[in-house]
Amino acid sequence: LSILKIAVVIGNQFRSSHFLQPELTPSQLAFKDLVWNSEKNTPPTTGKPTRVSLIVTLCNCKPPPLPGVFFQVLSRHVPPPLFDGFFVLSNIPPPRATCFFKNPQMWTPPPRVTGILPSLLDGDCFVRSNSLSSDIGILFELGITYIRNATGERGELSCGWAFLKLFTSNGMPVPSKMYELLLNGGTPYERGVEVDPSISRRAGSGVFHQFITLKKQPVLVVKLRSLSAQSKDILNLLPETLIGSMCYIHILIFYRQILGDALLKDSISMQSADLIFNPILATFPQLMDEPDLMDALRSAWADKERTLKRSEKRDQEFLKSVFVLVYHNSVFPLLHSTFLPDYKWAEEESEASRWKAIADFLKKSRENDGALQYLLSSENTHKAFDISELTYDFLGEVRKYSARV
Repeated sequence: LSILKIAVVIGNQFRSSHFLQPELTPSQLAFKDLVWNSEKNTPPTTGKPTRVSLIVTLCNCKPPPLPGVFFQVLSRHVPPPLFDGFFVLSNIPPPRATCFFKNPQMWTPPPRVTGILPSLLDGDCFVRSNSLSSDIGILFELGITYIRNATGERGELSCGWAFLKLFTSNGMPVPSKMYELLLNGGTPYERGVEVDPSISRRAGSGVFHQFITLKKQPVLVVKLRSLSAQSKDILNLLPETLIGSMCYIHILIFYRQILGDALLKDSISMQSADLIFNPILATFPQLMDEPDLMDALRSAWADKERTLKRSEKRDQEFLKSVFVLVYHNSVFPLLHSTFLPDYKWAEEESEASRWKAIADFLKKSRENDGALQYLLSSENTHKAFDISELTYDFLGEVRKYSARV
């Protein structure tokens, strides 16, 4: 079974939406990863530098263990959470791999995505953590979502895992380069389990045979990239612990700036715990668990950004106000529309119907210069109104300090 999939299903503490929320210090009197900066010519809301701040690229896996002929593979995925050998120390993101028909034994993420193409297919992930664990590293679990041909039963299956430690025994960061990681069988809590024991059984005793056997072992190829000073400053605006796709960093930063304004700049007092009227803060974290809606917002923002003047793009306050309008005219109505099916992982029919509904709505929103006509039309129905759609419950959403993270 897929250990990481089980962890996500059991509780919300490993979901990306959970890690996007602000975190409190051990005293519960201040924010751990949200700081107000009053200096001029600097972002008003800033974060903090972290011990781990890098980019990891999933290159390919050759060759992964293949499932039996009795299974139909619906999805291949390689989530890369942080792990210290005992605990998962971050959210569990869901990047998906693809398998080209020319070589069915090769899992390869497609090139970097743009526009409305799914961010699930983006192989570049940013990694941030301030954990002091000396054993911290990235856990790669190769999983598949399958359906049994005979019974139609759906399930999750782990095809192996690999672990890349991020610090040496001396406490120094490992070099930024390409790594070939041998896949292990069993679970991340087991050692010495082979993915395919038949490879070792067929191996001879000679050095040449052992070399050939090593070449046949399943290998995951990943690349670690260090960050420039400018990229680090950008990532420092994000929560201390978070893993996500590189293609929507700019969207997350807008959210964090709006969050900082609401909690630090516009708050009546630091002791105030009243509900905050802000539809974006109330609903944005949900997009982290529904990647196609995040892609819709990314596409709508890209369309709007192309119409802005160069001087407007340099005005951060103006950009935030435009982003708010784009959000309200794109994904906010979709979150409460009855025409959008529930998000289901690795179900082609559900994904296709959601994409059609999203694309149709974005097209109408562009043609009508906003979503107001769609919202007022009698042809469209929406879910029953709930006050949680508009109000941000700070005390209910904030993450408490965890000694393990």
